[in-house]
Parts: sequence; C-alpha cells; structure tokens
Amino acid sequence: MNGLNGNSWARGLSVLVTGGTQGIGKAVAEQFLGLGARVTITGTRSHVSCYDDPPQGVAYIQADLTWPEARAEVAAHFSSLDVLINNAGRGSAREYEQEEFELVIDTNLNAVMDLSVRLHPLLKASRGSIVNVGSLASFLALKETPAYTASKAGLLGLTRALGDKWATDGVRVNLVAPGFIETRMTEGARQNPEREKRLMKAIPMQRWGDPAEVAQAILFLASPAASYVTGQSLAIDGGLMLR
Repeated sequence: MNGLNGNSWARGLSVLVTGGTQGIGKAVAEQFLGLGARVTITGTRSHVSCYDDPPQGVAYIQADLTWPEARAEVAAHFSSLDVLINNAGRGSAREYEQEEFELVIDTNLNAVMDLSVRLHPLLKASRGSIVNVGSLASFLALKETPAYTASKAGLLGLTRALGDKWATDGVRVNLVAPGFIETRMTEGARQNPEREKRLMKAIPMQRWGDPAEVAQAILFLASPAASYVTGQSLAIDGGLMLR
C-alpha cells in the first residue's frame, strides 16, 4: 500500500464510520470514498435520505449506538473490516441529571468499547486500524458538560489501553481531539457574535476548523503513513491548547 500521499492505499478497504451522516463523520466518509474505499456509515434516522446533504455512495445502517442490541447488529453486518472510525457521540445541556449523564457516557464511551471489541477479530484479521474521535474535553474540563468531559477523557484512556493491548495483533488504535470545528454542535456559538469573539481570542489561529481538516488527520492515523503510531492522540485545535 502507498502512504497518505498515494492515491491507492485505501482502495477496496472496508471502512466503518459511526455517526457519518454530517459534520466530521461525513467529511471522513467522503474522503475515504474519494480514495476508493467501501464505506459504511451509521445514523439514528430510518434512512440516509432523511439527513440534509448526506454523503453519497455509502452503505447506511440505522443504529442508535446507545443500545447494546444496536451495536451487535452493526458488528454483525461485517464479514471483513479494515478501518473503524468511532465518531458517533452526543452531549446534553442536562448532564448534571443522572439519567442524562449515563446516556452520554453510554453513547460516547461504552459504545466505543463495545463496538471495538466486537469488531476486533475482523480488524485483527486485516491488521486494521481504529481511530476514535475525542475532543479537547479529552484534556480540558468543560464544567457545564460533566458527562461529555468524562466520556471524552475516558476515551483517551481507552485509546491508550486498547492501543497497548492490541499492538501485537497488528491493530493500531489512536485518537483525534478536535477543537472548535464548524459543525452543528458549534452552531450556537458561531451565531453568537460575543461568544464567537471570545473563542477566537483563545485560538491562536483565530478561526474555526473545517471538518475536512479533522478528516485529513483521521485518514493519516488510519493510513500506512502512521504504521508505527498507536495509542496516541492528535489535537486539531488551531493551537487552542497552547494557551
């Protein structure tokens, strides 16, 4: 296989992107498709056409990954797999309520562990790769969202543990930590001039990130160009964590 700059390293690979209908997940799916991979995405709606401008050319599985039964159904869909992108996630304005706290933890952390373990035999067979989508909350505390913070910090630890455990199987496990990216999750901040101004002051590059920029980092970690990289995290944050 060629490295990241080659045009054929991903051709024919089987790739699963959870939460691949919009934002970062959509950008990842589209970039893998552009390299000739066979891409499957998950979403919670009944059909991919229920989303505004979903990626074209993907296979779609309806699955609310909060539930173990849904994760089992997703894993059963595959007879082979080369790349798993654990992108699906959620946050809530009510995370100090225990029920909501547990729902976010189930989606952002427990689902990643469950799906990764279920698909590990296929990834071992292909000597494949897992990339988990964390957040700056993997490193920094977001006091209004304790479940999101706990889940993303836990995801960083999980990435390290699985990277160590599965290294001898040839399965690499890494994490990207996006900062403030132009997605639906940040729409409220982008539409609030005062809040946006404060955020831009905190970001050395003084701009929002694009989902495609995160996708490029994910493709790097999944590619042969990162063949000696496992258990690592990569912040895509415009320099925010420097301050």
